Amino acid sequence: MKLELQGITKAFGPVVANRDIDLVVEPGEIHALLGENGAGKSTLMNVLYGLYQPDHGQILLDGAPVRFDGPGDAVRAGIGMVHQHFMLVPVFTVAESLALGHEGPGPLLDLDAARRTVRELSDRFGFDIDPDAVVEDLPVGAQQRVEIIKALSRDASVLILDEPTAVLTPQETDELIGIMRELAASGTSIVFITHKLREVRAVADRITVIRRGEVVGQADPASSESELAALMVGRSVTMQVEKAPAEPGEVALDIRGLTVVTDAGTVMVDEVDLQVRAGEVLGIAGVQGNGQTELSEVLLGIESADAGEISLYGRDLLSQSVHQRLRGGMGYVPEDRSTDGVVSSFSIAENLVLDRYDDPAIARAGTISPRRLAENAEEQVAEYDIRIGSVHDPISTLSGGNAQKVVIAREMGRPLKLLVANQPTRGVDVGSIEFIHQQMVAERDAGTPVVVISTELDEVLALSDRIAVMYRGKVVDVVPGDTPRDVLGLMMAGVPAPEARAQAATHETALAAADEGRSIAAERQERLAARDGATPANPRETR
Repeated sequence: MKLELQGITKAFGPVVANRDIDLVVEPGEIHALLGENGAGKSTLMNVLYGLYQPDHGQILLDGAPVRFDGPGDAVRAGIGMVHQHFMLVPVFTVAESLALGHEGPGPLLDLDAARRTVRELSDRFGFDIDPDAVVEDLPVGAQQRVEIIKALSRDASVLILDEPTAVLTPQETDELIGIMRELAASGTSIVFITHKLREVRAVADRITVIRRGEVVGQADPASSESELAALMVGRSVTMQVEKAPAEPGEVALDIRGLTVVTDAGTVMVDEVDLQVRAGEVLGIAGVQGNGQTELSEVLLGIESADAGEISLYGRDLLSQSVHQRLRGGMGYVPEDRSTDGVVSSFSIAENLVLDRYDDPAIARAGTISPRRLAENAEEQVAEYDIRIGSVHDPISTLSGGNAQKVVIAREMGRPLKLLVANQPTRGVDVGSIEFIHQQMVAERDAGTPVVVISTELDEVLALSDRIAVMYRGKVVDVVPGDTPRDVLGLMMAGVPAPEARAQAATHETALAAADEGRSIAAERQERLAARDGATPANPRETR
């Protein structure tokens, strides 16, 4: 199905989210949509999906104008969407989530059919999803896979993926890219919204760049990441974190024998020993679900430890409440901002003081001063370049990346003795990632111990002075921050560091030989094609 958007304009009061946007997506094409947080990408897709009505412009499918008064109309027309923020009911099972909105004429749901569909798609694409699992019990990455299964089950001819990899591990991302290629090869048109330039270059056939609500140009997928980043934000962007060598001081955070066991008896953190010094960044790498979340939550106090000790500058943390830890100088960026980082119905200004509502700079005698609240918000918004209409707007009006910057500003906008950041740049554009990384390095240079937990190996490598790799609740090893990416990848699968280095070296030698062989084969294929007048291979098939 060919999709065309012609002159789409959408405004919210004085804020123009989309201005006269044209977009064409051909059948079987993977069309990437790039832009900063708040550039208008999600708004444009919400117009396409029938969630918003355009103020001007029209949508065409195979050349015929269409109007969608709601998502139901879009789905019936063959358009599916995987939203940036999950559209799942926490207490439903996966099968119930799939059946929601597709009930039959009778009073009962055909959950057996929904289970079969979940199993079929899960087996086909390697999603490993139990149809009877309750959504709220699934980790974030698994919930994202449920959203993808929902969209795939509708037989969509046009599939919108709005930041689908924001909560996926590198391995899951590679699997999704394979799924996208398979769908495109079968004729499905895909609109792919992401901030991750590596993914765009790997899978996109064409790229459209939006800046501040307007199309600013088309980009070649063969362009470098620096070129794409500059087109996105309108300036050159440093793709590497610039930092001086760390000058670690005394041991600040000391974790010994930490163990966390779930109510069902599963050991999520298994006798972990870690030390973080003042003035260093300790990165924690690992496939999601290997204990990193539980470790970060124990540090804040929202999860209980079953054994072990944690101290910060010699003071026992486990005996302190969450409030005491925050007042004692801990900054905490949660893994899932929408659930644990913000209150969606509160204003931006209120979300910027969620964990310091009784700060004398904001409140007197337990009463928050509206003037001081607004002043604090205006300062934070300006310092962290948060794109908003008004500080009094609900935070739910912000893009995901700007909401993340609200969390970052709140946690780093005060003196800290420890910063724990879990997925600090999830769903954030390259320009904002650059800024957030600079702030975290500045925090390190000011002498603060920093713990960064991320499934993004590039982020771990860019920020870390040392890296601890977790697998099945244990720390496989702690290695230098310049450890090669492929070695870390093997360690994330549980391979000890020395063995991982040996395997990586062997693999690199084999790859070099294979690349040489592929090069010779490609040259031969080109010569034969030139001789026979054959059509060159589809570029997507050779990626």
